[in-house]
Amino acid sequence: MKTRIIAICATVAMVLGLATAAMAADLPGEGKTIRPGRATWTTGFFQEAIYSRALEELGYTVDKAKDLSNPIFYQAVTQGDVDYWANGWFPLHYAQLPDDFDEKAESIGYVAKAGGLSGYLVSKDAVDKYGIKTLDDFKRDEVKKAFDANGDGKADLVACPPGWGCEKVISHHMKAYGLEDSINAIKASYSASMADAVARYESGEPVFFYTWAPNWTIFKLKPGKDVVWMNVPSIDPSDAQKGFEDELTATGIEGAVSDPINMGFVANDIRVVANKEFLAENPAAKKLFEIMSIPLNDIAEQNTKMFDGEDSQKDIERHVDEWISKNKKQWDAWIAEAMKAAG
Repeated sequence: MKTRIIAICATVAMVLGLATAAMAADLPGEGKTIRPGRATWTTGFFQEAIYSRALEELGYTVDKAKDLSNPIFYQAVTQGDVDYWANGWFPLHYAQLPDDFDEKAESIGYVAKAGGLSGYLVSKDAVDKYGIKTLDDFKRDEVKKAFDANGDGKADLVACPPGWGCEKVISHHMKAYGLEDSINAIKASYSASMADAVARYESGEPVFFYTWAPNWTIFKLKPGKDVVWMNVPSIDPSDAQKGFEDELTATGIEGAVSDPINMGFVANDIRVVANKEFLAENPAAKKLFEIMSIPLNDIAEQNTKMFDGEDSQKDIERHVDEWISKNKKQWDAWIAEAMKAAG
């Protein structure tokens, strides 16, 4: 009897093992490894983690993401050194694409369509006190002095680190509007510089910073209440913005100093960018990139958790777990549709 039970258990185990193997074999990514890239700005880490998790559900082994500056990533994905990232901002990044990009790589799907609102924000109290309407007002001595935290005679602006698309646009603005002698564009670590700006604001000092949505910054300093979106003096597009002049002016922006407002930045589509050969060889991944998206508020909420200290990779993975749990029906539908695309 004991021998019979052992034999039955062995048979069941074999059947279960064969079933598990068959199920694994049905996963389109089984036996394949994906090499993702990841942006150097921390507010993009959540997107990478969600897309990597979805690819793992399709059976792929996903390598640890490589943190790359924009120009290096676009060169790498074109050359096939990485397969994709979920941090493309367009049209902001167009000027950073290599000449052979369209031949070797492409943007696909929309992580957040027209979600990348960006521009300059200034403390509301200071705007009211000094009558600030545009960046030109920072040429005035009393305004420069109010925003001069380091005593160099210029207003301090939290800008973008070298290699970011926004750094090029801000540098263009400083030259185009004659602001280089009036504004000190801080290009150090963005997260550290913004944390310092928030601390200054909380101590009663005025702040002046560039930011984008989704981002924790506008959860901490709310447009219309704490800060207001600021005009650039006139429409003067950077190289990457040429052809999008009409989109540099926006209407209906909550917390703007005026309506309409000359933002100086085009609202960007946040998109996956992937190597074309990789997409051709992985139809399930391609379909996933085409159909997945993440609500802006969800990204901003997670970014705020990171700013508040939940910023380790373990924390980010837990945030992904929580997000999937809240969006399980949609998540399962995405995975099922991607599986079908594999044939």
